[in-house]
Amino acid sequence: MPDIALPKVTIRSIVVAPLLGESPKGGWSAEIKPEDSVHALIAVHTEEGLTGHGSVFTDGRLAQAAVDVLEPLWRGENALEPERVSEKLNQNSFWMGRGGSLTHAISGIDIALWDILGKALGQPVGRLLGGTYRDRVTPYCSLLMDEPERMGDLIGPHRARGFKAFKIGWGPFGRRDSAKLDEAIVRAAREAAGPDAKLFVDAGASDAYWPQGLKWALNTAQMLRDYEVGWFEEPLRPDALEDFRTLRQASPVPIAGGEVLTRRQSFLPWLSVAAFDIVQPDVTKVGGLSEQRRIAWLADDFGLRYVGHGWNTALGLAADLQLASALPHCDLVEFIGGSAYIDGIVADPFVLDDEGRLRIPARPGLGVALDPEPLARFTPAPASLFASV
Repeated sequence: MPDIALPKVTIRSIVVAPLLGESPKGGWSAEIKPEDSVHALIAVHTEEGLTGHGSVFTDGRLAQAAVDVLEPLWRGENALEPERVSEKLNQNSFWMGRGGSLTHAISGIDIALWDILGKALGQPVGRLLGGTYRDRVTPYCSLLMDEPERMGDLIGPHRARGFKAFKIGWGPFGRRDSAKLDEAIVRAAREAAGPDAKLFVDAGASDAYWPQGLKWALNTAQMLRDYEVGWFEEPLRPDALEDFRTLRQASPVPIAGGEVLTRRQSFLPWLSVAAFDIVQPDVTKVGGLSEQRRIAWLADDFGLRYVGHGWNTALGLAADLQLASALPHCDLVEFIGGSAYIDGIVADPFVLDDEGRLRIPARPGLGVALDPEPLARFTPAPASLFASV
């Protein structure tokens, strides 16, 4: 047989580009401001001229510090070996803060390396991750909760755009100790979304000083059943493993969580005691596509469902889309409603079809291209994302 091995593609530099100016609200008690950095883009440049892009869910300053600390490990590495390179970064940095900003930054690097591998091979990343189970997937429009009378105005424009699935979260829900208010918000959302739309509810209990506990979650889950809610997300503080287990056993609606966990190892205790029905790692935090894929298959081994958490950017969404194509049971991806960092930074905006689905890009790599002109509004050095430094 002829030797078809690709030559080494050498990592030359890694650029971090924080996104600033239109950061979407997160619903947190200490709310972020538009000028805050909670997302950063990553560009991995190679000696051979190939560039890959990724996304990190953390302050750009932290991502930059992590890339600098990791430089002796990534510089000169083979960009065509994302899993090995990412594992090298993980294995040699755990003592500096395993699971924190270093892991988040490795996530963006890993996504960018998969992007490079796809471009080098002329294949979409999803095919390289294992194959193509589907070429379209349903995005659920992720929106913050508001007062009941405002929910129609929030959901309406996105329903008109073609969304047929919605997740509402955070806001006043569970934070005023009022079961009547919680139900009124969900009722208004169901009316606005329509009886045939999928509707999910995210309490956002990873917020600072979450005031509710297991009894509230049990009672709220009963209420959500009446509105045909597809899952109840983050209903308890993120470390309350035993309470999650109890809730999952008693709840009439599926329980979802896991967005604050990083690395596959941290998911094992939750999976082994069946604390979730739906596992939600975030590809821009958990360790990238290399980790996300392993967690998704691990969840499947435990008989649980995987739906990636995706409160991130167009590149994070692109990574989620590619992985959704490569898993047999993944039929949903998260899509932040109205975020400039999703709709406003790519050359070809995401378009829903008549069935409310997104086509998974079949172009090489992640299959999306950043648009330098709008990026100039959101990051101080957009050119560095496209040209090696």
